[in-house]
Formats: sequence, structure tokens, C-alpha cells
Amino acid sequence: VLIMPYVEMGQGTYTSIPMLIAEELEVDLDQVELQAAPPDEKLYTNPLLGVQATGNSNAIRGAWEPMRRAGASARMMLVSAAAKRWAVDPDACRAERGEVIHVPTGRRLTYGELAADAALEPVPTDVELKKPQDFRLIGTPTKRLDTPAKVNGSAVYGIDARPDGVKIATLAQSPVFGGRLAKVDDTAAKAVNGVRQIVRLDDAVAVVADHMGAALKGLDALVLEWDDGPHGNVSTDSIREELEQATFNPGATAQRIGDVESAIANAATRVEATYNVPFLAHAAMEPMNCTVHVRDGECEIWVGNQAVARAQAFAARAAGLPAEKVILHNHLIGGGFGRRLEADGVERAVEIAKQVEGPVKVVWTREEDIQHDMYRPMWFDRISAGLDANGMPIAWNNRFAGPSVIARWLPAGFNDGLDPDTTEGAINLVYTIPNLNVEYVRVEPPGIPTAFWRSVGPSHNVFVTESFMDELAATAGQDPVAYRLALLENSPRARAVLSLAADKAGWGEKLPERVGRGVSIQNAFGSYLAQVAEVEVADDGTVGIRRVVCAVDCGIVVNPNIVQAQIQSGIMFGVTAALYGAITVKNGKVEQGNFDTYEILRMQDAPAVEVHIVESTEAPGGMGETGTSCVVPAVTNAIFAATGKRLRQLPVDTAVLQRGS
Repeated sequence: VLIMPYVEMGQGTYTSIPMLIAEELEVDLDQVELQAAPPDEKLYTNPLLGVQATGNSNAIRGAWEPMRRAGASARMMLVSAAAKRWAVDPDACRAERGEVIHVPTGRRLTYGELAADAALEPVPTDVELKKPQDFRLIGTPTKRLDTPAKVNGSAVYGIDARPDGVKIATLAQSPVFGGRLAKVDDTAAKAVNGVRQIVRLDDAVAVVADHMGAALKGLDALVLEWDDGPHGNVSTDSIREELEQATFNPGATAQRIGDVESAIANAATRVEATYNVPFLAHAAMEPMNCTVHVRDGECEIWVGNQAVARAQAFAARAAGLPAEKVILHNHLIGGGFGRRLEADGVERAVEIAKQVEGPVKVVWTREEDIQHDMYRPMWFDRISAGLDANGMPIAWNNRFAGPSVIARWLPAGFNDGLDPDTTEGAINLVYTIPNLNVEYVRVEPPGIPTAFWRSVGPSHNVFVTESFMDELAATAGQDPVAYRLALLENSPRARAVLSLAADKAGWGEKLPERVGRGVSIQNAFGSYLAQVAEVEVADDGTVGIRRVVCAVDCGIVVNPNIVQAQIQSGIMFGVTAALYGAITVKNGKVEQGNFDTYEILRMQDAPAVEVHIVESTEAPGGMGETGTSCVVPAVTNAIFAATGKRLRQLPVDTAVLQRGS
């Protein structure tokens, strides 16, 4: 039994991490049973984050050595116990598929028969892990263990939790962040058949009913008045203007190489641009939900959350209880993307449950889910470069402004005005540029909560970096792939994925009019990627993405099926953001409310995706977020190749791409 310290939200941890322990323990994968870990920072802390959480594409990176070491240690203890029982040399024994075998005689004992004795053996301090050439499971295309339950309906997500006697609630929160509930007329709502209770909070109201249908009817029948509070005049335009103005001021230096000012002053050519990316919602298929039962001196919770110890702490605060009195059951997550690293939904459900007798399941409507998300930050970049007489960059200067999620979520990770998430993808570039300066100006948007969103920092920085690199190639009159290759002499892994992706995509082959290929590369989350997008731009400006080719070097591959699936998933997520994604604010209110106004890529519009994995002996890199960032500039660079129109603001504006515009 593996008590799983990481959560499963579609990314495959419930298959790939058991492969690690099964490999060294010498058991088959179907012999591993999983249990979700309870909140416990001491036992289940993510070694790369320092907290109990699943995020930052580091589940495999964090588990790679500890899980294998645990499996190998247990195997050695079992072999030692068997050798003592047989009174033989442990070197004459080997482990295989859940048994210990005495090789000379063929005697066998199952792990179950040996477990009690093995538990008394000292835990080995010197553990030799398998060499890659000896792997039996790691590296094989293994079917996911969680798929059958998800297909037959027996899988339990947070939204499926149904303790005895549970009531269903849905809610309306202040449409302006920071606003308050001023007045409620609930007469009509209480008259709805099945409605049991109206719960009022300072900034929200919930309808508790026998089922969701009644709760929704009751919510619709409420007559609500809101006090908008201090943020009623906030708009997307006002936030963008604040960010743009901030880039005129010096920021915290994230990386500095050489003398950028002198190099740009003496450059043969100078290139300048500004880039802007919008707020984005998570819009996971499973809307926010949490089931809570508050009783005398105790609080029990059923939820799907990426950071359960944090959720427990927030719940304890809301319930007015010590953390040990909060029992939290974590479940499968129907899409996390960073949204469920937050515990606001848990805290809100506890606030409601405190006023309800018995357990209550709080389910957000899609509109509440989108309009009260915690958003991918908006960013504004001011970037410039100096080129030599051959058109190659000799100086690079990037100053960008936006919020720091780390500063709020993990204050210890924000130091000297910087954090690693905000700057990833903007610094330590794969390119060799002799003079480089990158600065970050922290600006927190008034009233708009921001949070981690699948590849947060790189989702912004890779778009800017790879778009601007494409601009430099165009200014120099050079091929975008050849231009990049010339700058990758000190990054062989980046060079290899770029060459492979370009080759597999048929880079340089002739294309029809208004069809173009665009390229981008990145080093993020410990993995190297290159992507080539092939797009077609219709006369009315509509963009169709025909094909995306990706080459990835993610170090040693645990399960190639999952690598491929994560790249495909990330590409769809990134393409959605590139073509449609934007949360806009007017009079303090989010304007988007459902999938009609916050569009998601449809099946018929999804591109064909090819994934080519580079063999590597490096330690595993992250895959959960990796494909999301790289595809966006590949798409916009392809649009430039097809139309000559450079897009520096997202999402894609089809009006500027119309023929003749």
C-alpha cells in the first residue's frame, strides 16, 4: 500500500509514481494499492516545494529518488528476512514479483509471509538503486491505473462525495472582489420546493436544499443588493495602464550579464517592443466544490485539493478549531491547473456549514467558478535588444511588471523583490547573449486575486522571449530556426530538441498562401521543449491550427504514454489561451461567465499533435505544465509567417488579421 503524497488531477501521478516504487521493490504495478495521504506536512512534504502540495510540475522530480530509495530499502529488508529464515547468504537470494527466491534451491517466500520479520530489520543506510539499463517498468508505455474507474464511473472526485444526510448548497458571492452583501430578500427563495435554508455571510449568500436543482431555483429567486466596496471602478484598462507605467521604473534585477546599456548604445541595430498578456481563468471541468460537516468540536471535509495541509489550516481557521480537529478526505480532482492549490473554496464551504445542521455539499455554478476564480496574472513587458552588423543579438534588456503569486502563497519564497516562479522563462535563457538584463517590477492589481495557473511564470515569459527572438530573426532577415540554432552553441539539449522538431515538422517546405509555420523553444520545469505550429489564417482573420510538432527532452522518461498525454493536454490548454483566453474586468466585475464568453478549444478545432521524445540519461524533468507555455509563441510566430502581422498582445485579435487590414 502506497500512501500517495501527491494528488491525481489527470496528470498521471497515480500511475507514474507507483512505477517508481514498484521498480525497486520488485513487484508488479497491479500489486500496488494507493491511498490518498491525509494532511501532514511532516510526513508528506513535497521535497522540492517544502510544503505538502502537488504543483510546479515536480511530482516525479520530487519523488524520483525518495520513492525508488523506499522501494529498494524495503526490498533489501525483505531479502534479509528471507535469508535469515533459510539461514543462507542474502547474496544467494533475489526478489521478483513480490517474492524472495533462494536461487540455488528455488525456495520462495512471498512478501506477505516475510513482512512481519522484515519490519524488524534495520532500515538500510546504503542503498544501491538500479541503473537505467536494468529498469523493468520505468521507461515502458504503461496503461494508467486510474482509467478503468474513471470509465466505469466508480472513481470518486470531490464533487462525488455524499456522506449520509448531505444537503446541497450553491452560492452567490459579491460580483466585485472585496464587496459586501448589503440586503437580501429571500421570501421567494424559501418558497421553492426543496429549499431548506438561506445562509448569509458578509460577502456571499448560499441556498441550502435537498438537491442542486432546488438550490439553483432558490438562488435565482433571491433579490440581492451588493455594496461594491473600494474596487467598484477597477477595469482591465486601468490595470493595464498601471502595469505599463510601472515598466518605466527600475525593478528588482533578476539576472544581469555584461554591460547591456553600452552594448545597446553601440549596436548596429536596435529593436524595441512591448508585450501584454491578460488575466486567465482556470475553468476546470469540475467546478469548485467542497463537502463539510461541522459538529461539536470537529469538522470533517471531503474535497479534491492540491495542497491538503494548507486546506486543513484554512478550514481550521474558518471553523475556529485546532487543525487536528479537522478531518480531511482528499479525492480525485477533475482539473486542477493550480486553482486547487488554493483553499478559498474550502474556507467558504466551512463558513456555510457552520450554519447548517449536518453535512452540506457546496457546489459553485460555472458562473461563480469563472467570476470568482483566482486568475493567472496580467503582465506587461518592455523589451529591447541590440544587434551586431550580422543581425545577431549582443544585448537583451527586459523589464516586466505584474503580481507575485509566490509572495502571497509562500512568502518565504519571495526575497529581494523576486521569486523563482515569476522569473522562470525570462532568465537563464538557452541562448548565448553576451549582455543581458532582466528586471521585475511587482505590481499587485487592486481587487483582482491572482494565483498559479498551469505554467504561471513561463506562460508569460516564454511567450515574450520567443516572440521577441522571432522579431530579431525577422529584423535580421534570417530563418527563425537557423537564427536560434546559431545562439544555442552552449545548450546542446535545446539544440537537439529544436533540430528534431524542425525536421519532423518539415521546416522550410513550401506552404500555401496564408499558411505559416512558427517555432519556439523553452527550458522550464527541468525539461527542454521545441514546438513547431502550422497555422492557416482565413480571409476573415480566423486562425486554424493545423498541426503542432513537439520534441521534448524531459530526462529519463518514467512512462512515455503519460509524457505524450501531458504534452497533448498542455498544447490544447495553451492553444485555448492563445486564441481565446482573456478575463476582462469592468466596474470591478469579471465580464465572462460561462463557456460562451470564456471559450475553450473545441474538438473540431483541435490540431493534430505529434510528440517526439529525445532519449536522455538526465534526471526526470517536469511534464504537467511544460507543453502549455511553448505552444503560444509557436502559434503567434506562425501567424506572423502566414500574414506578416506581429501579435504582441493576447489573445489573438482576428480583426487585425483580416486580409487587407
